[in-house]
Amino acid sequence: MTKLQGVSCGIACLLVATCAYAQSGAPSVPAGAVALKSKLPRTSELLRALDDSLETVVSRVSPAVVQIVVAGYGPSEDHEHTSARIVRQHAIGSGIIVDPDGYIMTNAHVVEGAQRIRVILPRPASDSPQGLQSVHAGQILEATLLGTHKQTDLALLKIEATDLHAVSLRSDVRVRQGELVFAMGSPEGLRNSVSMGVVSSVARQLESDDPMVYIQTDAALNPGNSGGPLVDIDGNVVGINTLKLSESGSEGLGFAIPAALVNFDYRNLRKYGHVQRVAIGAKTQNITPRLAAGLGLARSWGVVISDTLPEGAAEAAGLQIGDIVLAIDDHPIPSLPDFITALYLHPIDQVLKIDVIRGTSQMSFNVPVKVYHENIDALADVPDLQRTLIPKLSIFVTDLDDRVKPLLSSDRSDFGVVVVAQTAGPNADAGLQTGDIVRAIDRTRLQSTSQFQAIVRDVRSGDPVVLQIERGGTFRYLAFEMD
Repeated sequence: MTKLQGVSCGIACLLVATCAYAQSGAPSVPAGAVALKSKLPRTSELLRALDDSLETVVSRVSPAVVQIVVAGYGPSEDHEHTSARIVRQHAIGSGIIVDPDGYIMTNAHVVEGAQRIRVILPRPASDSPQGLQSVHAGQILEATLLGTHKQTDLALLKIEATDLHAVSLRSDVRVRQGELVFAMGSPEGLRNSVSMGVVSSVARQLESDDPMVYIQTDAALNPGNSGGPLVDIDGNVVGINTLKLSESGSEGLGFAIPAALVNFDYRNLRKYGHVQRVAIGAKTQNITPRLAAGLGLARSWGVVISDTLPEGAAEAAGLQIGDIVLAIDDHPIPSLPDFITALYLHPIDQVLKIDVIRGTSQMSFNVPVKVYHENIDALADVPDLQRTLIPKLSIFVTDLDDRVKPLLSSDRSDFGVVVVAQTAGPNADAGLQTGDIVRAIDRTRLQSTSQFQAIVRDVRSGDPVVLQIERGGTFRYLAFEMD
């Protein structure tokens, strides 16, 4: 029995004794309750033990939690104007020191668009006999952005400092549904804040097409918590807080990136400046009872291969559409989040072993993996890239030239303009995404950004608009009404 389990049991027994006393209706205590009371520590001792345990956890991690202040430029949120305005913006987030020499992990969205990043270290402990903390802010240091990974929403910063308090990112800590966790960070700019909750789900996929998997928690998360750690009762960082789902306020739907993914990205960003992960040229999805019945699958749960790319590694190794995935690298795969995580964490220099069920037969394949490059992120790194703002569509575009085309998953378009960034503003919900190639507007082929800008400028509010785009090698139409 763990220390906290013992505390919980003691509190429960104490409640039983208290209820027995109250129901007696007399000042005398029943003999059974007297015997029980003699074996129980006092209420204050139980609460003190719990308080000390929680305080120990917080004090072990909080010296490694920093506040991040970002200054940059972005679109104005003033929606009363018909065109986007670029204004100076400030953002506040959190981070966690993962190396004593000044390496800090945070969220990519915290530092997006940053021109200046500053890190505020935790406040130093006070020598006051009353145990009060100093009212003076901690040291403020300039930070360098070493790399980001937008898919996982992670970024690595470096500050010039040594001998810092750091925490380890362990990949072997098991997270359990219902366990107690703490969210640390700077909600609403309030540094060194802690909230407590439980793990609601150990592997939550927010959308079926979204490959990211999160730890769901009901610990209160608010703006400014992003990038801060989610910690278990042993002081292990089990994740980095990244988002919440809420109509208004805090509704107990917070999500953290699992520590295994954070550790993987940290090592890649520190070594390469970007994340290298594997791809096998196959698509998968969760098996449902209806899907299993319709396809005659051997079981009604798990993961099925729904597509293999022509001449891809999976097809070459012998995998087929309809194969049920049993295990990857001898690790069982009961659901799609497990498949995604196993593939993500697989070393880029090792053959991937995958066990499947085909019909009624169990089979094993060795798949030679290849490194997956997220070329869309690399658009931001093209030197002197000319970005043209299309205010009515709230996007920045660039010409499809020889510098940009190799970074896109396209071999079908030789004309069009490329969406390189999105902003807040009118028609932001039209469906365009970074990396899209806009080939035509209302059947007019696009040859340049200036042509696109001129056509959109003449479109009036209420007019129907149809864009032909290429996304991921596939053509599609986007139809909407101009706001």
